[in-house]
Amino acid sequence: MNKKHKLVSKKHRKNKERLRELKKASLAKSSSGKDPALVETKKPAAKKPAAKKPAAKKTATKKPAAKKPAAKKPAAKKPAAKKK
Repeated sequence: MNKKHKLVSKKHRKNKERLRELKKASLAKSSSGKDPALVETKKPAAKKPAAKKPAAKKTATKKPAAKKPAAKKPAAKKPAAKKK
């Protein structure tokens, strides 16, 4: 194992230990303030009936604009075929 890797693994190990200590401290802090006999058990909240959705209002539809008939293009004239 090279020196760099050793240093990194040491850092990680220290960090893991620090996190463990923090977790232990937070558990001790949260449990010390409450006596299990005094803690009330919470009842699950009653489910509210689903609210009915209001009917969707139809928006005023616009009348489509009158379409103009397409202008016809003059047919291209074929050159006259030469007779032999």
